[in-house]
This record gives sequence, structure tokens and C-alpha cells, in this order.
Amino acid sequence: MDALPRIAQMVNEALIARCIREEPKAQYELYRALYGLMMGVCSRYTRNRDDAASLMNQGFLKILRNLDRKRSEVPLEAWVRRILINTVIDAHRKDLDRKRHETMEEAMDQLADPDVNEYLTQMESEAIAALLERVPDMSRKVFNLFAIDGYSHAEIATLLGISDGTSKWHVSHARRVLQQAIAAKAIAIQPTIR
Repeated sequence: MDALPRIAQMVNEALIARCIREEPKAQYELYRALYGLMMGVCSRYTRNRDDAASLMNQGFLKILRNLDRKRSEVPLEAWVRRILINTVIDAHRKDLDRKRHETMEEAMDQLADPDVNEYLTQMESEAIAALLERVPDMSRKVFNLFAIDGYSHAEIATLLGISDGTSKWHVSHARRVLQQAIAAKAIAIQPTIR
């Protein structure tokens, strides 16, 4: 049996009205009725069941909070899908923002040179961005996806239409260019010892 007719049979205006009145039993009935649909939507956008369940629960809370705003002409299933997809997108944006706001120092720690890392802690993020501009375009894209945005080499390969090995080479190349640029800059600003 298709999930949508089953949802239509299980969810009626009376159940929705009880959910709006915040009746726990009604909210649980709605959760059970929508579970398959919600988990299916969230699973398509996540890597594992735990992440899907977390997003599904966040989305369900939004559904409950906004149930009184649902227009009657919009089918419940379409409305639920839209809220869940927006929840997934919001979570993705928050994750990207979190990664972007982490210090560039953490991303640069992968350069594995203590002197370089010490210098990086003193640098402004604008200066680090200027150093990244020295890296060739493709290597910079791959390095950003890997070191800053947290993509795996397999994901990068799929996104950019290259092999895993090519992705690894670009990250390695970017690291070498950055190490050389940072080392040269660090040496240039060190005070002379007398």
C-alpha cells in the first residue's frame, strides 16, 4: 500500500485540531502517521540513520509549531515535505557556517609544520585568504572542499568529475604551495637576532 493514501486515512482534520491544542496523544498519532514519509525525506539527504532521525525530529517539531499556519488547500504531505527539506537545508547551512567560522588555523593545522602553524595563529583570516590565492585554482578548490568544508576525496571526485587520486594530489599540491608561502612570509617578518 502506498504511504500517501495511508497518511490521508490516518490524518484527519480532527487529529490536526487536537495537535494544534497540543494534545500529546494526538501529536504521537501524527508522528506515527508521518514517520515513514518524514524518515524517507530525511534519509535521502543524510549519510546515516541517526542523522536522518535527528533532522526528522527537528522537522517534526517545526511541523507541530506551525500546524495552525498550514493552509487547507495545501496537501499535508506536500507541506510536511517542504518543512523537512527546509529543515535539512537549514541544518546544512548551519554546518557550513560553523565550518566557515572555525578558525583558518584549524584547517591549516593539516599543513603539519609547527613553525608554520605558530605563524598562522598570529595571522588574520584575510592574510590567510591572500595566501590561498597563491594556490592554483583547481588545487585551491579541492583544498577548500577537503580542508575547510570537510568533504572526502570521494565526494570531491564526484563533485568535480576527477578521480580520488587527483583530488589527493591537488590537496598535497596546495599544502606544498601554502607551506612555501607561509614559510617565506614567516621568515620575512621574523626580527633579526643580535
